[in-house]
Amino acid sequence: MDDLFKKKSVQRAIAFASDAHASQVRKYTGEPYVNHPIAVARIVATVEHTEEMIIAAILHDVVEDTDATLDDIKKTFGQKVATLVAWLTDVSTPYHGNREIRKRLDRKHLAMAPPEVQTIKMADMIDNTISIKTHDPGFWNGTYKKEKLLLLEELTDGDQQLRDIAYKQVLERTDAG
Repeated sequence: MDDLFKKKSVQRAIAFASDAHASQVRKYTGEPYVNHPIAVARIVATVEHTEEMIIAAILHDVVEDTDATLDDIKKTFGQKVATLVAWLTDVSTPYHGNREIRKRLDRKHLAMAPPEVQTIKMADMIDNTISIKTHDPGFWNGTYKKEKLLLLEELTDGDQQLRDIAYKQVLERTDAG
């Protein structure tokens, strides 16, 4: 796995994401935001994957959360990576309505996504769940857990090992609930 992260294309993706997310920190820990997409890529690397999937995992929040565009990604990493990142980018906007409506739109979008995208999304969910369960049990129990169960019902084509891990993680009881 570590050899994969030494590849020039993967190093270029880490540099691109680091630059794009430079001013951002993780909500609960204050650590550099780029640590999250790198963690997602490391999770993806534990199951069947392609180099493009690893790069897309590293870039999965860039379009959604920074000024970078899909065109920037296409020019730098190619059409395949740009397509994966496009699938991973939320389609909903505040214009679409409240959180419940937006999450439903995003779930339906991901339900149609190719298996590689669903695998990356499950890795994203696994990394986010660890953080949210630990640092915000109120949000976890009130909203996030239900949203993730609904999303997992739609992610039927991704890696089954990651799906099982995500389900176990979501259903596992915490001290807070």
